[in-house]
Amino acid sequence: MNRRRHATAAITVICALTVLASPALTLQASAAPLPPPPPKKSLEEVRKEIDDLYRKAAVATDAYNLAEEKTKEQSAEIVRLARMIVDGREKIEELKSKAGAQARAQYRNGGLPDGAQLVLTNDPQLFLDAAGRLKSGAKATTDLLGEMTRTQAELDTYAKDASTNWTKLEAIRVKQAKAKKEINDKIAAAKKLESELAAEERERLRRLEEQAQLRAQTTWLGTGVLDGPQAGATAEGRRAVEFATAQIGKPYVWGAEGPGSYDCSGLTQRAWGAAGRGIPRTSQEQWRLLPHVDIKDMRPGDLIVYFKDASHIGMYVGNGVIVHAPRPGRNVTLAGAGSMEILGVVRPS
Repeated sequence: MNRRRHATAAITVICALTVLASPALTLQASAAPLPPPPPKKSLEEVRKEIDDLYRKAAVATDAYNLAEEKTKEQSAEIVRLARMIVDGREKIEELKSKAGAQARAQYRNGGLPDGAQLVLTNDPQLFLDAAGRLKSGAKATTDLLGEMTRTQAELDTYAKDASTNWTKLEAIRVKQAKAKKEINDKIAAAKKLESELAAEERERLRRLEEQAQLRAQTTWLGTGVLDGPQAGATAEGRRAVEFATAQIGKPYVWGAEGPGSYDCSGLTQRAWGAAGRGIPRTSQEQWRLLPHVDIKDMRPGDLIVYFKDASHIGMYVGNGVIVHAPRPGRNVTLAGAGSMEILGVVRPS
């Protein structure tokens, strides 16, 4: 009897354990398998991604620099208009003062207009003298009123122009802020990619960059582009090259125009400014507005523009070499003129 009770109890415990364990078994059986980890990018893929991010940052830098130039222009125009408004208001006050003087003179004459006094005089000579003064006075009054009307119209125009320029300035500032955010975002993303690499990988990445540039330079030289006679620099070109090469070792900083740091177009603009030739601020504007020359005819001091969007620029110094400010994290340096995709060549002088 006892053995039967013990067997029954054992069966009950086993059944209970089976019931309790079954949900866990069901959950384990129904759980979805974990997705495989994403394949690790090769260093070459990382290099290209970082290069693309810095390229996009360079495009945004050009947009920022152009907005900066436009901001300066609009601000100067607003200041000019404000001065003209002040001058116009002073002129209006002066004209009002003259009109007041005429009114006071009329009051001193007993309140009679000059025309009435002319009719009442009995002296022929006084009549003739008064007629001359009346004619001159009428012209002066007409001129005064006309000048006041013109000055007021000018003031209205200046005020309207100032309002329009202020609206433009605010729109440019919005573009500038957007470009600044994009620059910082792209640079931060590129730095994050680099920071995730081990020290050995970062060194290998640097060598990969150098190898890619060397291959591009070798391919470019292999086209025979420099096989013909090379033109010498002008006096201005030599001064520009001397200034640019003197900046070697200074860091790239986006939006910088020296003297302690530069971006690519800030360097070329300052170099040509030191040579006595003002050129536009951005690489895209330098490409758009400066005279183009055939690459086989380039000479030291000419500017080589890179990539289809004209987002980078360097100065040719001769022998297939440029001096340029490459990108964030790099310093002004010498590089192969064909180490990047060439869009064309422009000549500031």
